[in-house]
Amino acid sequence: MYALNNLKGKGKEDDGDHIYTALGTSEQSSSSGILTTKVKEPTKLKPPLWNTLEFYVYYVIISFSLAYAFYMAYDISKDTNPNYMRYSRRLEPGWLFGRKVDNSDAQFASFRDHYGALFMASIAYLILSHLYRIFLVPNPPAKLPSQPLRRTYFFLTFSLIFLYVLFGNGLIKILIILSINFLIPITLKGSKLNPIVTWLFNLAVLFINENYDGYKFEWFNENLAFLDSNVGLLTRWTITFNICTLRIISFNMDYYWLFHPSPDSTEKNDRDQAPLTEKDRIITPCFKEDYNYINYLSYVLYTPLYLAGPIITFNNFISQLRYPKEFDIKSTFIYGVRLLGVMLLMEVMLHFIYVVAMSKSRAWDDLSPLELGMIGVFNLEYIWLKLLIIWRFFRFWAMADGFEVQENMLRCMLNNYSTTGFWRSWHRSFYRWIIRYIYIPLGGSKYLIYLMLIVFTFVALWHDISLKLLAWGWLIWIFILPETIATKIFTEKKFGDRPYYRHVCAIGGALNLVFMWAANLVGFAIGLDGMKVVLSNLLGTLHGLIQFSLSFISIYCAVQVMFEVREEEKRRNINQEIRY
Repeated sequence: MYALNNLKGKGKEDDGDHIYTALGTSEQSSSSGILTTKVKEPTKLKPPLWNTLEFYVYYVIISFSLAYAFYMAYDISKDTNPNYMRYSRRLEPGWLFGRKVDNSDAQFASFRDHYGALFMASIAYLILSHLYRIFLVPNPPAKLPSQPLRRTYFFLTFSLIFLYVLFGNGLIKILIILSINFLIPITLKGSKLNPIVTWLFNLAVLFINENYDGYKFEWFNENLAFLDSNVGLLTRWTITFNICTLRIISFNMDYYWLFHPSPDSTEKNDRDQAPLTEKDRIITPCFKEDYNYINYLSYVLYTPLYLAGPIITFNNFISQLRYPKEFDIKSTFIYGVRLLGVMLLMEVMLHFIYVVAMSKSRAWDDLSPLELGMIGVFNLEYIWLKLLIIWRFFRFWAMADGFEVQENMLRCMLNNYSTTGFWRSWHRSFYRWIIRYIYIPLGGSKYLIYLMLIVFTFVALWHDISLKLLAWGWLIWIFILPETIATKIFTEKKFGDRPYYRHVCAIGGALNLVFMWAANLVGFAIGLDGMKVVLSNLLGTLHGLIQFSLSFISIYCAVQVMFEVREEEKRRNINQEIRY
């Protein structure tokens, strides 16, 4: 019953504060992708440590460690390495300095191999979208519930064509699922059954999609078998439907909360002013008339964000249509240049460091423990970089279309010493979605430990219904527990003036990094079997223990620098969560 009461948006006040501390109460600058949020004036600012002898020692150790790590990863990728023949079949002809390219990651390969098509599609879309907006959308745009949002007609038309090219007749299955789901909130409205049926239906769809791999028309009627022959360019529509599910739930829950507004939400009746902040756009219900079938499909199928996100709530999406901001060409262009920069960096790494192919082929015989560790760490770097590119590409597309959406990667993978901080800054829009639609409705901080287990179980199953992802989710939960307990007992307020406090925290941060890397290697790179090999070599031999100890010292030094970066942000009274 407590959970159901909280579903009405009337949870504990501190939980509301928590969610919007996470969301941020200022606007995100689309100019550089930097979320700059003013923070409370700190009670005590610590003196800078950048120019101290201690930190100069850290600089030397970190510089040497990074250079050696890259050299080692490059060295084991040479064709003279004994393991090269075991994974060379996964390499493809490259274009950089005559080297081959490691294009063996299926997810990124499906994106990289279609760079040209994606750029052409985005350019065609943006030209048509802006022409439609200029000539067919009234100025000022619709601000009354009786006035339709005309841009949604273009969004929906283009989306249907685009998705039919990608998925063929799989689009029919997508539309059937969306239409059935639409009946849930429209029928149940503000009933407590609305969120219950919404979650049961959409979780069932995820499991059924996985189990039956998208179904076949002939299963329902043999006369429909001819529809199965047109599967489009991507063939499997179910792979990208998981992220579509998040938008479906957002629509249903936002409509439910229309009947149960939270105390913080602003009544939109008779209001001509646009919501001032992103927080306002998220929590303020739309007009009741906005929760219609056209707007619903336009939002769920919105072309720039359909395949990978970032995730935007229905309220936020419609609010930006009713109250659009002035399009900033310069800032969007700069963001596009930054996107090209990280894409070029990825190409260089794919041509010189072949750790993805190595891990897929289990080609690590006779490697030293440290070399095995480098395969793991660089696999995680590849995962971070590929997701950064994919998410930034689609975010750039949405920005160029006039939408302000969340940057998903707030910090580099190696710039996170906290497990909870890492979770908040990796796939940020998904994190915020979970806070709004799972964490707060189920009780928030009152049931923190239990809810974290529920959250990470859901996150694991949402990614993929597999044992290794479930193991990843539970490992993250287990690794968060010590940090959660330590931060409540070993507080800065109580121990911050002790000379050893910062160093003990740095040890804890270094341990956090090691645990996070281990969990993510299990879930997204080498799996449980590969992790056993790495651990047995690192911790099961004297040579491995020595190398691990030296690596841990380097990580400890890096965490000290991360601490100082955060302190510098406090000194400037800002929190630049996305610059790295």
